[in-house]
Amino acid sequence: MPSRARERFAELVSGSEADLNLAEAALLIAQEEQPELDVAAYLGRLDALAERVRSRLPEAPSFADIIQALNTVLFEEEGLSGNQTDYHDPRNSFLNEVLDRKLGIPITLSLVYIEVGNRLGVPLVGVGFPGHFVVKYEGPDGETVLDPFQGGSRVSQAQMEDKLRSMYGPNNPFASQLPKLLAAVGKKDMLLRMLRNLKQIYTRKEDFERALSVVERILLVAPDHPVEVRDRGAIHHRMGHQQLAVRDFQRYLQLAPKADDARAVRAVMVRTMAQLN
Repeated sequence: MPSRARERFAELVSGSEADLNLAEAALLIAQEEQPELDVAAYLGRLDALAERVRSRLPEAPSFADIIQALNTVLFEEEGLSGNQTDYHDPRNSFLNEVLDRKLGIPITLSLVYIEVGNRLGVPLVGVGFPGHFVVKYEGPDGETVLDPFQGGSRVSQAQMEDKLRSMYGPNNPFASQLPKLLAAVGKKDMLLRMLRNLKQIYTRKEDFERALSVVERILLVAPDHPVEVRDRGAIHHRMGHQQLAVRDFQRYLQLAPKADDARAVRAVMVRTMAQLN
């Protein structure tokens, strides 16, 4: 039977993007593993952080004033920072743990930054830059990219180009695609990125029960995503749930009949079906 956290998460992500409470949905990801988590209390903490920032602003603050106050409260006073020593700790993906431990990864620190900024009326959005999630503000004077993993520092175009070169080499295929790479991502996409981080962590640890729980929530957000259906089947297979594995492999082959791994998945499915008969 689904937990209350799962039911509420499903309710939130089934609605429109505009109406989705991103912070609540993120906290529900953690609450499924920590049933005692008080979601309302942590939403209140985000409200309180916004009020602390507001109290430091002049009467008619500029964007620069707000960002300076936001960075002061979140990174100097609260001490939020990127977890450089244990990047793959699953707690880095739980919003309550980020607020308590003051440690996070780019996606969760960006979420805090966006949520506090939005409470101040600043329309911050997430950007899924390759390998490093950041935040963007689109104002009358153009775009400003900010990196909460680095204390809310501004990121120049030259720095982003350097990042791409360091990741993909001088002839990287993304060299001419910087505007596309800086496109805003939706709230549901942010939740998917958080969940996929957790899926990867739990799968590497062979904690298949938790990995399955994560994939099931991914599929609440993106029900017909072929790779996630396939991966759920693979997890079921590893856990000995062979009928469920076959069901997911069949669904995957329906969704992606020409996938590069379709033949390999079909072979695993046929062998599994033979074992069931």
